[in-house]
Amino acid sequence: MDLVKELVSKLGIDSEQAKGGAGMILGLVKDKLGAGEFAKVKEAIPEADQLAEEAPEAGGGLLGAVGGLTSALGAGGVGDLAKLAGGFQKLGLDADMVGKFVPVILDLVKSKGGDGVGKIVAAVLGGKD
Repeated sequence: MDLVKELVSKLGIDSEQAKGGAGMILGLVKDKLGAGEFAKVKEAIPEADQLAEEAPEAGGGLLGAVGGLTSALGAGGVGDLAKLAGGFQKLGLDADMVGKFVPVILDLVKSKGGDGVGKIVAAVLGGKD
């Protein structure tokens, strides 16, 4: 799984944390996009569906995470991504790690799927395209 390897390498986390965090974020992307747009994401990240299905429950958002997410992401996707903070905590990751996952996922989507797919995902996650 290219995405999991990329997250482990760039963020210094273990593969289970990478799978869980990526799955929660990709699950959010899947929920926000129509089937046609998510199919483009799956072309870029073939394991996207599997990761999303195997992800732990996101859990309630930690309000204290919002400040760190705001600085990492801008205002766009903060509300939805803040909801993931509880799930990240279950993985042994700080809430601010949500904001560190997003650019890695966006970079991989753009490199594998092109700028068009990158913009679709960036729109959901509130990242810069």
